[in-house]
Amino acid sequence: MKKTPLLNIALSQLIASLGHGDSIVIGDAGLPVPPGVPLIDLALTRGVPGFMDTLQTVLAEMHVEHHVLADELAQRSPQLAQQVGLLGLAGKQTLPHEEFKRRTQQARAVIRTGEFTPYANIILISGVTF
Repeated sequence: MKKTPLLNIALSQLIASLGHGDSIVIGDAGLPVPPGVPLIDLALTRGVPGFMDTLQTVLAEMHVEHHVLADELAQRSPQLAQQVGLLGLAGKQTLPHEEFKRRTQQARAVIRTGEFTPYANIILISGVTF
């Protein structure tokens, strides 16, 4: 059995396959997935799994060099923006939501959650552990 909290096979394989600079997206239930970008759909029902639970679990296994959020998150969902800020992630960048969605086209995969909080989306860029 694995020692880390991440049990999902598809997520474990994705994270193990990342190289330096590769990106993954964790998105809310409404974030569009660009054609050609693989989707790992975890959504079960409204709020399950939640964005923060999914993010924290992925962070237990992934080394993140920097991350990208939509500008609108702080404006429309300040509590969630604060929760993300408390994680102490390196290298925060913000973009308008339309630009954020364009950046998802470069992702290795999009992970869809059951989150219904507006703009609960993040792009994680992989770092290296050496």
